[in-house]
Amino acid sequence: MGLRADAPLLDGWLRDMETDRSPFQIPGHKGRTDLTGAVVDGDIPVLPGNHPRRISPSLILEAERIAADLWGADLCRFGVNGSSGSNHAAVMAVAGPGDKVIVSRTLHKSVLVGLVYAGVTPVWVRPEINPATGLPEYLPSHKLAEVLAANPDAKAVLIGEPSYVGTMSNIPRLAAVTHEYGIPLVVDAAWAAHYGFHPELPQHPLAEGADIVVTSAHKTLPSYSQASFVLVKGDYVDLPRFNKMFDSTQTTSMSGRILASIDAARALLARHGEELIGPVIEATERGRAALRAANIGVIDGEYIDPLKMVILLAETGADGNVIEAELLAANIDVEMANRDMIIPMITFADTPDRIEDLISRIIASVNANRGEPRPVSVAASFSIEPEVVVTPREAFFSSYEVVDSADAVGRVSAEMICPYPPGVPVLSPGERITQAALDALFTARDVGTRIAFVADPTLKTLKVLPQK
Repeated sequence: MGLRADAPLLDGWLRDMETDRSPFQIPGHKGRTDLTGAVVDGDIPVLPGNHPRRISPSLILEAERIAADLWGADLCRFGVNGSSGSNHAAVMAVAGPGDKVIVSRTLHKSVLVGLVYAGVTPVWVRPEINPATGLPEYLPSHKLAEVLAANPDAKAVLIGEPSYVGTMSNIPRLAAVTHEYGIPLVVDAAWAAHYGFHPELPQHPLAEGADIVVTSAHKTLPSYSQASFVLVKGDYVDLPRFNKMFDSTQTTSMSGRILASIDAARALLARHGEELIGPVIEATERGRAALRAANIGVIDGEYIDPLKMVILLAETGADGNVIEAELLAANIDVEMANRDMIIPMITFADTPDRIEDLISRIIASVNANRGEPRPVSVAASFSIEPEVVVTPREAFFSSYEVVDSADAVGRVSAEMICPYPPGVPVLSPGERITQAALDALFTARDVGTRIAFVADPTLKTLKVLPQK
């Protein structure tokens, strides 16, 4: 029976696919692929009743219990709104209107939206920046301890581990500092679903002391887009409150296919994770070695996700946007590219041959486009010290004025402005607009980085709060 023997949701989905049914329920396509094509094939809803052998609430609970056992959690919830929806739930589960939370400035914009929903006040803490790469390295536990000492009324600590570029903090130390104040450590581990399933990988954050861990099943595991799951321990988290908040962030018309794909990926990890991940780790390390031998920089080291490939181009003089265009011409897509960096996303769905071919193409393209070395600059998202003037919620729902960017310095931003990827804000609603923030954004824009979530992505105008 393969994986379906260990995966009740996968088994339920396959059972429906194997049965000729006459559905008088949503979705409206009724399983017919002759109307709009194969795009709807396999789109099965969650049945409203507790059908023990079909995709229904009782079967979802069974699959979530199995996942909770695998990761050592008190509670697991499967989500179909991506890690974004799960992050919203996590914030609302630990804090409410008027509360303070300590937040790492490496977190995804979805966490900030969660701050808006919860009505909380963020106290930002910035990670250490590696001057050789301009990218975040880790959040020191002593820095977190200082911020908590200055804000002992904070309700939670929210961090993102690993970062978008694969760098990691010492979670056991951060958890210990957080728990001294009797509050939970919430980890956005969107890029870490594979952690803990090979001896060369870090442990999963839940095993290292985190209390809530949000993970994207679709980023590093073979699950459908939008698939996520959350793992929770109940020592510092109110589990019924978490359930209530999670349910409030999820559609009531969940996709059975997405849920089944989470269950299938969990079963695959439990059965074959180490044997699948091992060859890809080895191939990724060979790729890094080949890049270094070609005098192309890569992020590497003990505290880096072994499957993360971050290629640094400043010293080569090559433009990452040009490299990406050449890859796209060969029908090769990468996760991220800007002038100074390329990140191809590698998972255990890749093969060593495929990774070797990619690295060979990148080396050839860089060598064909070399130029004068450029100085390394700190990425815009990590170069700014934010000044919170009003809460994100107040700014988010406020009226606003549109002003020329030259007139925006000193005003308070009414919108979120993020170079994307990675989606970490340079300016968030309620923060003071400084010349340094604008300069960082202009630099990112001018080297080809997409500026997201802002009304005017050219940055000629900005939305600001009205002056009092």
